[in-house]
Amino acid sequence: MNPNEVISYPLMTESASLMVEKDNKLIFIVNLKAGKSDIKRAVEQLYEVKVDRVTLLITPQGEKKAFVKLKPEFRASDVAIKLGIL
Repeated sequence: MNPNEVISYPLMTESASLMVEKDNKLIFIVNLKAGKSDIKRAVEQLYEVKVDRVTLLITPQGEKKAFVKLKPEFRASDVAIKLGIL
């Protein structure tokens, strides 16, 4: 899949901003057909970071949320600032 097709948009809520600062995680709404490896590859290509782990969740609204934990040498807050969500 094309990286732009995998990631729909970044999600920024109050709890998401806490995850950015405490856990070094970013949250994205992604394509329902995308798997963990697709999401990892897309985030690494689009935002030039290394991903440690991806956790997925299907919301009651039918959206797929991806919790992307970055490697310790990369900061989620830097990526969030670059995206304009923090």
